[in-house]
Amino acid sequence: QVQLVESGGGLVQAGGSLRLSCVASTNIFSMYVMGWYRQAPGKQRELVARITPGSSTDYGDSVKGRFSISREHISKTTYLQMDSLKPEDTAVYTCNAHHMGSRSDSWGQGTQVTVSS
Repeated sequence: QVQLVESGGGLVQAGGSLRLSCVASTNIFSMYVMGWYRQAPGKQRELVARITPGSSTDYGDSVKGRFSISREHISKTTYLQMDSLKPEDTAVYTCNAHHMGSRSDSWGQGTQVTVSS
């Protein structure tokens, strides 16, 4: 299991920006797809964004053009830059590490993002 620690959540006004960070406990970037998921109250968890070891990216339809995922190998950190935030982006955001070989998943504890109107 990979330990993942998220930070950067908080309260922001609509139209504002936040950057989330996810630090991994080990060097995971050669075999792991890193992702951000979110879950709002009463809703299912959904993919926000993910990035492969080769830096290919994939985004949920609702965040395309507003959010950007990136990774930094040296610091073992995955970032989620969130711009033009909307109240409907309010959710708990959780970092995921998906091992491409074993297909196992590790999850962080989640960080709350609240966007006020």
